[in-house]
Amino acid sequence: MNKEFLYMEIANGMAQQIKSGVLKSGDRLPSVRRLCEEHRISMNTAKRVFLELEGQSLIDSRPQSGYFVSHHPFPKLPIPEVSQPSSVANSNEPDELIRKVYGSMGNEELTLLSIAVPDRALLPLAKLKKEILHATRELQGGGAEYEALQGNAKLRRMIAVRSLAWGGNLNENDLITTSGGMNALSLCLMALGKPGDTIAIESPCYPGILQLAVGLGYKVLELPTHPITGIEINALKEAIPKIDICLLIPNFNTPLGSCMSDENKKEVVTLLSKHQIPLIEDDVYGDLYFGTQRPKCCKSFDTEGNVLWCSSVSKTLAPGYRVGWIAPGKYKEKLLKLKLVHAISSTSVVQEAVGNFLKTGRYEIHLRHLRRTLQDNCQKYVQAVAAYFPDGTKISRPQGGLALWLEFPKGIDTARLYDLAIKQQISIAPGRMFTLQDQFDNCMRLCIGLPWSDELKFKLKQVGNLAKVILQAVKS
Repeated sequence: MNKEFLYMEIANGMAQQIKSGVLKSGDRLPSVRRLCEEHRISMNTAKRVFLELEGQSLIDSRPQSGYFVSHHPFPKLPIPEVSQPSSVANSNEPDELIRKVYGSMGNEELTLLSIAVPDRALLPLAKLKKEILHATRELQGGGAEYEALQGNAKLRRMIAVRSLAWGGNLNENDLITTSGGMNALSLCLMALGKPGDTIAIESPCYPGILQLAVGLGYKVLELPTHPITGIEINALKEAIPKIDICLLIPNFNTPLGSCMSDENKKEVVTLLSKHQIPLIEDDVYGDLYFGTQRPKCCKSFDTEGNVLWCSSVSKTLAPGYRVGWIAPGKYKEKLLKLKLVHAISSTSVVQEAVGNFLKTGRYEIHLRHLRRTLQDNCQKYVQAVAAYFPDGTKISRPQGGLALWLEFPKGIDTARLYDLAIKQQISIAPGRMFTLQDQFDNCMRLCIGLPWSDELKFKLKQVGNLAKVILQAVKS
């Protein structure tokens, strides 16, 4: 039998078992290897079976644990479609929309479903204050002096230690500290290219990355991206002759929350290295996994120093501290030169404080609590969307991170939905923010980093009701 039909035949059989109740909610499914043995199929065919069932919202994957029959209400909510951006580089930046949405940051009167950071109630603020005081006492001169160009030694050492968890095997000399994650990406882009060069990114993509690339004069080529598995590898292969740099968020990217497999990460690293195209890896969400083990990074498979691994504590610990870093590989000297020109030195007190927070083990304790909260929030958000949003709404199925991606039925313009929601003191992130092309008008991102409450549930219900109003007006 043709492989194209074989995987569908197996998937349809398993789907029928789930729908008929033979396989019940929460049941573990056979492993990929066992499915191969039972049906005498290849690993790739078996994986396509599970992808098809995930696409029908019948099963969920749990990293390092396997596949399970979905709990209610997932069967009601299919996943969004694979994005299909134009293969022509674009720069149609939605400036006004981005300004409106990000202009609401810090507004205490709004429910900020639009800004993907953990709420302060989920952060260890008291402990961080103590670390700041401790750092001013411990640092020579109280932290008032310039420190080494590469950045705080303790922080770099602890980041290197933590890299062992994902196969990074870094040492402190491999790292350069920065003023947050966006500063890390900015230095990388300035070091690697020039105006007129083409950069390949996921689609949809974080608005800050789009703004940064356009501001530096890059042409932006958006790649088709699957909401579960990340960029389509074949699309990247076809784009190779057109691109000079690639920038990806392989682990729980925003807004989709997709996570590339180790196999795909390795293939991307090998492909780009072969063509001498540098890969900037934004890993700010990697520590926010819902499974039992942190996913590997593209940097894990980098043997030639072609991957510039960037991260920060902005999404996990302290957004306002602006503490980030880069493992720049063979581009280290270029990055140090740029940091000297643009910053001279990092902020020593906050980096010392964060470094000590990592060293004492408090960071890992905090992360365990935060990951559990975010995973629980994710389930509750999905239940609210299933209960209150228009029929036909699709939703992503992230296994980590801070975001959910919604795709409404055609006709619901989420820029219009934003204008209605903001009148109810609710800020959402319309899908058009996450692209330079005319797409995703019926999509939006929701931040799951707010503490769950009856009030938050009511706010989500309000957003759903407003979406229904728009849809009804379109139909009439």
